[in-house]
Amino acid sequence: MFDRYGYGASLSDMITHAGVTKGALYFHFSSKEDLAHAVIEQQHALSVAPARQRLDEHAPGLESVIRLSHCLARQLMDDVIVRAGIRLTLEHGTFGASAANPYRDWVAVTEQLLRRAIDDGDLRDSVKPAAVARFVVSAFTGVQLLSEVLSVRQDLWQRVAEMWDILLPSLVSAGKLPYFLRVAATGSAEHSGEFGSC
Repeated sequence: MFDRYGYGASLSDMITHAGVTKGALYFHFSSKEDLAHAVIEQQHALSVAPARQRLDEHAPGLESVIRLSHCLARQLMDDVIVRAGIRLTLEHGTFGASAANPYRDWVAVTEQLLRRAIDDGDLRDSVKPAAVARFVVSAFTGVQLLSEVLSVRQDLWQRVAEMWDILLPSLVSAGKLPYFLRVAATGSAEHSGEFGSC
């Protein structure tokens, strides 16, 4: 219901849709806001787990950032909890600063991966990881939002690949560009299962 209607979804509709009693809902959640926070927390846990795994596995930094954008695109298309949580966080005014925490985490993880990419020798010397991390998260947020509005995210794969086509030439040397463009173009292949899960 949060995916469909955002925070405007009514608790009575949720109770009916879930097939639970009002008492059962209030046993677990004291309010609609409490329930919304739980959805946001679950969405964030699902979305940030692959990023933390790539950090822990010392996976290549820039390749990880690119692949994680495709992973989040897949989650947005396939997972109702992720869609609902993202929608609720974008309704930032409803929740205040707590809705910003998932974005802060995404920026921080992306920055760590980009710093690793510098150590890997994959980024230009002029790249500032913190600024690029904020920009990549912002760009992805805008791309997925526009894709939702224009095509109910049916073109999200193409839009994410286009995002990287635009960004990568400013991030990597000409010699490394073809490789990273190929990585960025694998979004639909990853979605079809060719490369496995996120």
